[in-house]
Amino acid sequence: MLAGRAVALLCLTWGAYQSLAVPRVTECSLSCSQGFACKSHVNQNIFNSFCRQPPAPMPRSVLGALALSTAMKCSSPDSCSLLLRVNASLTLHESLQGLEACSTSLDTQETQCQAVRVSRASRRQAGQQLQVHFDCFEVGVAQTLYVTLRTVPHFCGVQLGQQYHMEDCRDEDVGKNVPDCFAEKLSYWVDRNRKVVLVQVPESGGPDYYARLCLKRFTCEDAGTPVLVTGNSISRRVSLPYSQELSCLCLEVWSATPDAVRIQTCPFKDDTESLWDAIHYQPGSQVLSWEPACPMRGRVSLCWRPGPGAHCLELKHSGRPARGKVQYPLVDTQPQLCLKFSTSLGFQVRCPFKQPRFPAWKMTVQPAPAPGRLRVAFFSSSPARFQGDPTEDPAVAFVDIPRDEACAPSTCIQGRRTDVQFSAPQQLCNFQCAATQGTAA
Repeated sequence: MLAGRAVALLCLTWGAYQSLAVPRVTECSLSCSQGFACKSHVNQNIFNSFCRQPPAPMPRSVLGALALSTAMKCSSPDSCSLLLRVNASLTLHESLQGLEACSTSLDTQETQCQAVRVSRASRRQAGQQLQVHFDCFEVGVAQTLYVTLRTVPHFCGVQLGQQYHMEDCRDEDVGKNVPDCFAEKLSYWVDRNRKVVLVQVPESGGPDYYARLCLKRFTCEDAGTPVLVTGNSISRRVSLPYSQELSCLCLEVWSATPDAVRIQTCPFKDDTESLWDAIHYQPGSQVLSWEPACPMRGRVSLCWRPGPGAHCLELKHSGRPARGKVQYPLVDTQPQLCLKFSTSLGFQVRCPFKQPRFPAWKMTVQPAPAPGRLRVAFFSSSPARFQGDPTEDPAVAFVDIPRDEACAPSTCIQGRRTDVQFSAPQQLCNFQCAATQGTAA
């Protein structure tokens, strides 16, 4: 057994889905209703894309209907391909020479066209209804198609269109018989100790597949070189290394055939901890930034904690949408200054300046030279500016306040830097005024 591993089947990503069997065809064919003579025609005239005005006697309703359905052509029980069937009707007119159907994949923009020509003798049967059946549009699993039906020649305004969604691998019949769907039968394991994803084909072997890791953003971007998983080899397992467990790091597998359907599953979709740690600080520009490796939706803000375990209070005007890189200029490096993330997963708080390497300023309270007053002094090991009167030391400032006001019950003294845009305040409370001296760091 692999230590610390998770196991899953890619087929689980599709969920349960049942359907009736898809009709089979043995050959691609084109047919017309009985009593009419017509034949398939390859249209090489690019000018058919341009329409002409229909003759006055011809009604624009000569195209009667457009019906779409799915068929399956199989060379063996588990090696089938999908076909789009197009059924159309046309009211014959002496100006019409035939009918053309085109299918465009909205995924790839690839277009296929098939045309049928009607014999001169059939065209004389003006007003009669002609049924045409196209059976040879080769399509892929889960494709979204737009089918256009128009006359030959193409008359302006005489056209029908319809969108159609091909069955995907959740369809029981398609999933069992179309090789593009067999990738879902691969199993995978995550070995967190070795930081690898192991992919294995079933014991029965089968076709070859490709597997890769990718980062799912707008598209699934390469996070490793695709690896061939050979179904008939002795070793049916491949290892895909990764560097970090990210919620958008996904396993993608597909059949080693052109334009195969790609199946994705994301083993670390609930692992979001590393996203909150993508925080960087530039000491020279004093810019604090956060840029997660995966797309996130939510809100980011700066906040400060008055004390250990206290609720983090949001700084005004610091809220930002959590889309891409978030930057805060001129940020104070106080340990109490934190980033708060609000997403559908809840709240997360990270305090990047709690580490000793970040210099923090201090505030102290002690008796002032003038009677009845206290002196609040600010000290910083790096250049900083505070509200108060500067001393000879540029890293020190102070302000004198009335002693009676400061020593009143439930009174706190709060100070902050004034030379930055975002600063976490410091506060001192509950003074021992008999021997007044306190420090906030």
